[in-house]
Amino acid sequence: MIVPDSPVSAEHAGSALSIGLVASARYPLREPFAGGLEAHTWQLATGLRKRGHDVTVFGGTGSDPALRVRAMPVLPTLSAQARRDVSMPADYFIAEHHAYLGLMLDLGATGVCDVVHNNSLHYLPVAMASTLSAPVLTTLHTPPTPWLESAVRLRSPGHTRFAAVSAHTARQWSSLVPAVTVVRNGVELDQWVPGPGGGSPVWFGRLVPEKGPELAIHAARAAGTGLRLAGPRPDAGYFRREIEPLLGGDVEYLGHLSHRELVHLVGSARVAVVSPRWEEPYGLVVAEALACGTPVAGFARGALPEVLDAHCGVLAPPDDVPGLAAAILRAASLDRGAARHRAETTCSVDRMVDEYVRLYRELSS
Repeated sequence: MIVPDSPVSAEHAGSALSIGLVASARYPLREPFAGGLEAHTWQLATGLRKRGHDVTVFGGTGSDPALRVRAMPVLPTLSAQARRDVSMPADYFIAEHHAYLGLMLDLGATGVCDVVHNNSLHYLPVAMASTLSAPVLTTLHTPPTPWLESAVRLRSPGHTRFAAVSAHTARQWSSLVPAVTVVRNGVELDQWVPGPGGGSPVWFGRLVPEKGPELAIHAARAAGTGLRLAGPRPDAGYFRREIEPLLGGDVEYLGHLSHRELVHLVGSARVAVVSPRWEEPYGLVVAEALACGTPVAGFARGALPEVLDAHCGVLAPPDDVPGLAAAILRAASLDRGAARHRAETTCSVDRMVDEYVRLYRELSS
């Protein structure tokens, strides 16, 4: 079953907790963020510390110094013999394996936390959860993946509790994890502030195939509105083949912007376009757009129908470019105040932190 995410009042009472927050080993937690997971982890750690909790973040090197991240073990240079092995995996895979293996062994030896919150996508924090004295909460940020599904199947029952970023994601895991608490991601409403709107639509996020920026460009051109794109380009070949030929005229790529620049951009747009080609587990860009008072036009995929309602967004069938073009035009007429209100009532980081602290207390009691 999916455990409902009941309303929670602001969690300020109670003693401070010692929380180990396991983050990404591959990408640093700093602006401009590599993706939504890194932004989410930064927000969660910051929100917990504001409540007076003792948070130790375990993450990749090069993270924001203000976050005081404890870097995970770095893989030393492998021996020549190891590298000659025909089964040698990709460098990034073995580096991540070493980082999480070292972390879990260290946590098992020290046992200093009241609760460990696994906010990564890696299999080892789940597979090795039973080696820790502290209870482990794992947030499911994605649909089942082969390595993570394997670890979930073989986990020690009763030692690990699971949360999911949306009811959609919880349903995807329901055959393996019968009880999942839904804790939707949140954004800092004091940082993502309303803007005046009125400008051409915006698409922002990682420019990768599963996010479908090329579909957003075709839809915006069909709607005659133009489009501004912003975000990192982790797949340079894809960007060169699929996005660059479409740029020009009223479609422009503005680069990987800082947080301040991105807030200004999103707040200046009359519509934010969200065009996933996969079942989006949550869609943090949707919450960020709403917080800026910018209505959303998108595909009805994954969790988007959960996050949006008729007052702040218009959804088209998946991959329907003409439908998305019509959605862009309709969304432009929606009330910006209603978009901000939706963010305040359903997408705030305060609500997210309240719900996680409630779970931490249940686990550590």
